[in-house]
Amino acid sequence: MTVPHADDARVVVYSREGCHLCEVAEQVVSQIVAETGDSWARVDIDADPDLQQRFTDQVPVTFVDGRQHDFWRVDPARLRSALA
Repeated sequence: MTVPHADDARVVVYSREGCHLCEVAEQVVSQIVAETGDSWARVDIDADPDLQQRFTDQVPVTFVDGRQHDFWRVDPARLRSALA
């Protein structure tokens, strides 16, 4: 389930359009949160200059409960563990 606001989501994926790794990470996150019942949101860093500067080429960057969890790739087992 994707929620409209990152503030309401347990998992947040910071990404950008046209990023293949971002698409893969979003698919993994979507699948895992569907299993756990948690919420997630996607934030486009290119819509915010501060986020662009902060994350530059590290996208996708995944946060769980407000803390950075991963960047570039999402490990399904590690994400499940963080959400348990």
